[in-house]
Formats: sequence, structure tokens, C-alpha cells
Amino acid sequence: METIHELLGYENIKIAQKKGIFHFSIDSMLLADFVKTKKSAEKIIDLGCGNAPIPLFLTLKTDSKIIGVELQKEVYLLARRSIEINHLENQITVINCNIKGIHKTVGANKFNVVVANPPYFKYLPTSNINKSPALTIARHEVAITLEEIVNEARKLLITGGTLNMIHRTERLGEFIALLKCYNFGLRRLRFVYPKVTSSSALLFLAEAKSNQKDDVIVERPLDVYKQENEYSDEVKKIFNFKK
Repeated sequence: METIHELLGYENIKIAQKKGIFHFSIDSMLLADFVKTKKSAEKIIDLGCGNAPIPLFLTLKTDSKIIGVELQKEVYLLARRSIEINHLENQITVINCNIKGIHKTVGANKFNVVVANPPYFKYLPTSNINKSPALTIARHEVAITLEEIVNEARKLLITGGTLNMIHRTERLGEFIALLKCYNFGLRRLRFVYPKVTSSSALLFLAEAKSNQKDDVIVERPLDVYKQENEYSDEVKKIFNFKK
């Protein structure tokens, strides 16, 4: 059954979800906040947009046109519903399509910003996958791999355009190697820690520029929780939660 929720603390933005099928993650919101974009005149594409939390959040930061690409039909329909509820059809377009080869549909070397919150886990015969095919595709590299996403981003972006991604820290070395392989320069890096007391980061946020050299700024760490079940002040601000 479809349910309509506020996009975290943003009362003016609603998002359509479906129990057991797809709920957006807080990782998507951290990535959307991390993305730098101009107020207008840019072209943005979200690869694997789910039910459109990132495009919805980005409308708070930019008037630029945004395309979302979602492979799974049922999740794509939730994204369309989310856009319609918020009357954002003139700014956000979603496409029910495979990410691989999407540049042939939307145009090559035309985008200023690519955003991706990809499946975190490689798929192996021994993988502990979810019973829900929708969640399996969202979490495991069943339909697309990290390399295929970086390669597609390269084909979509103009020179100097940015690839923005969130991923698990154990795959940072692989990600950096892929950036070099596909001629990206790493520009911004931020580590995400589960708690203030965590000894190691779980996730990283990264911005890389197409056809540019590395010139890396490592930003301040981001702590998700300051104590058990209480978000940090910065995360509360990102989520628009009142203190």
C-alpha cells in the first residue's frame, strides 16, 4: 500500500513510499546535501533515483532541470507519484530505464552534475540477499556495478562536470582507481561516521570532476549520531529537524 510522508523534516515536500518495496535511506539525503550546484542553468541527473528523494531535496537548492533514472518499474512509479504530489513536473523528469547506456537516451556530454547512491555490495553466489527483488537490486550489484556507473557518468558529463557519490569506505580504494581509469580528478572527500564515538568511518562522500586532475580537499568528518538514537546537530540541520 502506498503511503505519503514528509521528506524528513521538510513539511512542504512529500514523498511516496510503499512498505516492503522501497523506502529512501538517510544516505540519499546526506549525498543530496553534499552536492554543490548552481541556482539555475545546470543539467543534473540522478542515476538510480529510487522514489526520488535526491531530486526532491535538490529542488531546495536549485531551479535547474533534474532527470532521475530508475530501473525498477514499481519504484519508478513511486518517483513519478512523488513528483506529481509536489507539482514539480516542470523541473524533475524520471525515466524508467537501465542506467547502462542512458547517455544514448538523454544525450552524451550534456550534464553538469551526476549524482549516484549506488548499490553498496558486490553480488556473489554466497551473498546474503533480501527476499525482496527491489531491495536486492538497491543494495547489491545485481543490475549494475560501481565501474559501470563511473563509466556512464563519464559519458554523461561535460568536461569539468561533477560526479557525486556516497559509498562504503571499504570500497574507497576501488573507487579512486576507477576515477583514474575513467579520467576523473577527485576534488572533495568527506567521511561519514555512525556516531561521535565511532573509531572508524562507515561511508564516504566524494565529488570528482570529469577530465580534470586530482586536487583533493578532505572536509570535516560528519557524525550521524551524537548519542544513541539522537542525530548530531549537523544531521538535524540537513534533515530540517528542529532541535
